[in-house]
Amino acid sequence: MALIVQKYGGTSVGSVERIQAVAQRIYKTVKAGNSIVVVVSAMGKTTDGLVKLATEISPNPNRREMDMLLSTGEQVTIALLSMALQELGQPAISMTGAQVGIVTEAEYSRARILHIETTRLNRHINEGKVVVVAGFQGISSAGEMEITTLGRGGSDTSAVAIAAALRANFCEIYTDVPGILTTDPRLVAEAQLMDAITCDEMLELASLGAKVLHPRAVEIARNYGVPLVVRSSWTDQPGTWVTSAKPQGRSLINLEIARPVDAVEFDTDQAKVALLRVPDKPGVAARLFGEISRQKVDVDLIIQSVHDGNSNDIAFTVTMPILKRAEAVATAIAPALRSQSNPKFDEAEVMVEHNIAKVSIAGAGMIGRPGVAAKMFATLAEAGVNIQMISTSEVKVSCVVDANQCDRAVLALRAAFEIEAGEQGAGSRGSREQGAGEAEGAREDKLILLSPSLPTQHSALSTQHSAPPVRGVALDLNQARLAIRQLPDRPGMAAKLFGLLAQHNISVDMIIQSQRCRVIDGVPRRDIAFTVSRIDGENAREMLTQIAAELGWGEVVLDSAIAKVSIVGAGMVGQPGIAAKMFEALAQQQINIQMIATSEIKISCVVAQEQGVKALQAIHAAFELAGSEKFVVPA
Repeated sequence: MALIVQKYGGTSVGSVERIQAVAQRIYKTVKAGNSIVVVVSAMGKTTDGLVKLATEISPNPNRREMDMLLSTGEQVTIALLSMALQELGQPAISMTGAQVGIVTEAEYSRARILHIETTRLNRHINEGKVVVVAGFQGISSAGEMEITTLGRGGSDTSAVAIAAALRANFCEIYTDVPGILTTDPRLVAEAQLMDAITCDEMLELASLGAKVLHPRAVEIARNYGVPLVVRSSWTDQPGTWVTSAKPQGRSLINLEIARPVDAVEFDTDQAKVALLRVPDKPGVAARLFGEISRQKVDVDLIIQSVHDGNSNDIAFTVTMPILKRAEAVATAIAPALRSQSNPKFDEAEVMVEHNIAKVSIAGAGMIGRPGVAAKMFATLAEAGVNIQMISTSEVKVSCVVDANQCDRAVLALRAAFEIEAGEQGAGSRGSREQGAGEAEGAREDKLILLSPSLPTQHSALSTQHSAPPVRGVALDLNQARLAIRQLPDRPGMAAKLFGLLAQHNISVDMIIQSQRCRVIDGVPRRDIAFTVSRIDGENAREMLTQIAAELGWGEVVLDSAIAKVSIVGAGMVGQPGIAAKMFEALAQQQINIQMIATSEIKISCVVAQEQGVKALQAIHAAFELAGSEKFVVPA
């Protein structure tokens, strides 16, 4: 017999008839010999209706009262679903977040879960009842018994947290699509269903706007090893499994606010190649990385900075044994770029640096915590370590530094994030050996067979071998880009900049530091660009403009008309042609790449907003991710 947590979203319980259909599905699962806890959202557009009522009363409603109001939506659903189960003869009980014992921070509208008291839950489960829980809500731990809500995606978060606390066999997320698709089916109707995906890949896709799972829910699943499956509420299709490595035995206390960083990794076997002043036009990145791919040069980090006039810089890192090949490719292609450049003094130039190292912090707990990257930059600044390149993803922040500063950087980061020496990444070849280690870990996954009426969990490795290196393509149309010109190039500048943003609770996504360095009044300076949520863009620009003169920074420029298109896949590690294929797909559509940033399992490009959908469709087609079936998202 399995203990299963099921979650049903607002569409799945949007009417009495749908609630009755959900009750039938639950009843069938119980009759197969399983214990069930069900987490539900508010019916259909109930939450939107409650928000509308509040704004009719007050243009800026009190956050405490909003939580009190919004928590009522789920309470309607749990009572109706419990009644529907009881009508089928199945014992059931409805419980609010407070009654379950979901204890959160005393933070209205965006509380994080501290722990879950499972005594009452277990008692009802042992009595043979289906426990129907209100998602999206909890109660503060400060003794005031305040109702709190978890913010967007809160029901997903509630369900996976309960599954972790109960040590459930798995958690099923029921939604209006048949599982996790290679892209948004509203933009590409032939988006293909995946049978499995890793938590790391899902974290990236969820954070890039794939709304089928909230990143916080995936983070909990990853941290506690909760097997997840995303399935359709309307069919019996097996859905998509989200697999994770063996959990590290984390405490269930401070469930969502445990330490955000699990490991410090480093790689001293790296060199950097930069092409400065390349033309800012479609096809340049495709041409460069196409040739790199043909020469079998495996590239690690890639960054393209914000344009300066009619040109910009592209830099990438490689391992030392293939540096000569990489340098030869860059040197050979530079003349072709120069012939299209402006005057001679502004021609493309190749710059190579040998003595560099990549230092990274890794951990799923970074999601939505703007202070983590800032803390890394501040730690390096205090240690006197200057940052040459920055690469970010949802689960990792990497900085390229001088090789002779690597040991100092690693020791400082371990101390700052309280990582013991035995907990760091894979040693002197951190990122690359870590990729191999993840594959080895995946090999240990076992095929778990459940009762015949339940789905089968596939091992992560078997899926990866059969799956293409790129698993999904995502488009984010809700970002804005800020560029700060002429930032002094010395330790502490990144720490100060991103520390200020963190103090204002502004999360940063892509961060790109230009490779060109200008000396102005005896001070070396570089441009730095980064993306933030569009709703934070203007506030960030105003705040940074006010302090720019005081700190000796140059102009602060905001561009809200951008789109970020990304590919994600753990299988792209060690495959040189992936980036080139993405860039070529964009070039064929005459789409100019404004910025590039990469991590081990993600490549992101910033393009013009009006070209975002076309970019996604071109990339999805280039990697042949379309299936034969068309998916229609129910209204």
